Amino acid sequence: MHDLDKFDLAILDALQQDGTLSVAALAERVGLSSTPCWKRLRRLEDEGFIEQRVAIVNRAKVGLPVTVFCSVRTREHDEKWLARFAAVVLSLPEVQEVHRMAGDVDYLLKVVTTSIDGYDQFYKKLIKVSQLSGVSSAFSMEVIKSSTALPLGLISHGLSA
Repeated sequence: MHDLDKFDLAILDALQQDGTLSVAALAERVGLSSTPCWKRLRRLEDEGFIEQRVAIVNRAKVGLPVTVFCSVRTREHDEKWLARFAAVVLSLPEVQEVHRMAGDVDYLLKVVTTSIDGYDQFYKKLIKVSQLSGVSSAFSMEVIKSSTALPLGLISHGLSA
């Protein structure tokens, strides 16, 4: 695996802003010619720095306006329970993110759904298949900031040229 330099970070940053850029447009934006830019792009993909390129869909326009942060607590902490729980949350399309947490909450789920009733249906599926000691739900009232872009500028110091 290679170290990232300023051109690699510029490529990653540009693609975070617009994943549809052609190689020529990307090369122009980062200050490289097309062939070296294409080679860097391929390496970044091959080495896993770029996991995938996707379209960000407007949740409200497609009928999924409700976001719920679901805090889960359990008394079970063995690998068998975790495998079952992971299988359940991976199978539920409403779950966008699952984080194993430190502190009072064991897992935090980000769930999108159609309505409060939609969340209630999700909740019933979640508690049916997992032994949980507590579930707490916090409904997002307004999205003030939402970004998929990583703050690559924070890591730019000390890079090779």
